[in-house]
Formats: sequence, C-alpha cells, structure tokens
Amino acid sequence: MTGHGEYGPGGDGWERLAPGVVRRRLPRWDATAGAVRGPAGVLVVDTGSSLAEGARIRAELDGLFGLPVTHVALTHGHFDHVLGTAAFGDVRVYGAAGLDEYLAGAGEELRRDAVRFGLPTEAVEAATDVLVAPRHVVPGELALALDDRQVVLARLGPAHSEHDLAVLVPGTGGGPDVVFCGDLVEESGEPQAGPDARPARWPAALDRLLALGGEDALYVPGHGAVVGADFVRAQRDVLARRFASS
Repeated sequence: MTGHGEYGPGGDGWERLAPGVVRRRLPRWDATAGAVRGPAGVLVVDTGSSLAEGARIRAELDGLFGLPVTHVALTHGHFDHVLGTAAFGDVRVYGAAGLDEYLAGAGEELRRDAVRFGLPTEAVEAATDVLVAPRHVVPGELALALDDRQVVLARLGPAHSEHDLAVLVPGTGGGPDVVFCGDLVEESGEPQAGPDARPARWPAALDRLLALGGEDALYVPGHGAVVGADFVRAQRDVLARRFASS
C-alpha cells in the first residue's frame, strides 16, 4: 500500500491513518507506536523500548492531540514494545490474558534481551526496575470505550509470542478501519520467531486477524510500513510454507 488518500506522514513523524488515528515508526528497530484519540483521552498502542522513548511518545502525543494518555494496549511482551510503559504514569494498561503474569516476572529476561540487542544497560535497568504489567487482561475480544469512540482489543495468540493482541479501530468520518497488528505482521523484515513463538499456530492467527479487519482495513505491522489485506494474506502463506518445512 503506497498511500492513504488525505492521510499520510506528518512533519512531526506521526503518520495520519484515519481521523484521530496515528502511528510512529520508532528509530532503531522500526517498531510501531500507535495512538487513537477519544473525546477526552488517548489510547496508546505499544510504548517503545525505554522510559525515554515512552516519554517522547507521550510528549509528542500531547502536542499532537492536547489530551492526556488514559489507556495503553500492549500487543505482546517483547522489550521493544513494553519498556516505555512506566513513562505514561497511572493509566489503564491492557494486554492479552497471561501477559500480566509474564511481565510480572520477566524483568531479567527482558533486561538480557534488550542489552543483547544493544540498548545501554543503565537505560534497560531503569525500565525493567519499574516494569508495568497489564491490570486489564483480554481473554478473547474486548470492546473498549474511549467515551463515545470504541476500539476492539482481540487476543489472537499464541503465535509470534505467547500473548499476541491486535487492536481494531473502526473507521469514523469516512476514514478506513485500522488494525494494529503487533508483530503478528512485519513489513520491514522477515517475521521473527523467537523461543516464545508458536509457529504452527501463526497462520491461523493471521486468518483471525484478517477476519477481524476485513479486506479494506489498513494493517499496521509491529515493524514497517502500513499494508493491506493482500500483504497480510501473502505473509500468512509464506509462514505456513516456512513452518511446514521446518
């Protein structure tokens, strides 16, 4: 997908996907941070790889929307998506069922992963010392109301990880539906299957993702450019072949 009509990149680094729906491609690993504006507050999707990155996201969204962040949805528990959560203060944090228990005891594992990928030890320790686990878990699907705007949180894993969550933002004001996919979909590199992946279940998770968003939605990968349903379907087929032969 090469363009989004009247939407697209802004000069502040945030890409406008639909009315009140934006995403940013964070530096280093090209990870996604997303946001959905409600009438009185903002939902953030994934919080970056450090407290400093989370604080930048929060400050930039305050400048963009002039509203506080009130909700955070974590698409899975890998360090580059969760270590910035504490920078958002006392907000409602959501994750797939089981992510709460995992993050409650995952500080040392996330610390090792983040340092191995090159983050400074001091920054990693600062983030893992105040690691935030979701207090609101999603066992299946959950309709989350941002006042008069609803989004849908859907547990689709295990697949890329044990606790994959997607976020569907239905279109308003003539805009498209938007689906934040987490690392169930990756565009800027091959999909990564670490030790917590469930490769045999990944293709079926992408089938459920496509059923959630439909043919005309914008799909926002955990890493890379926004894609359409055809890309997701093609990646699903590649993964099915790849893991069938492994």
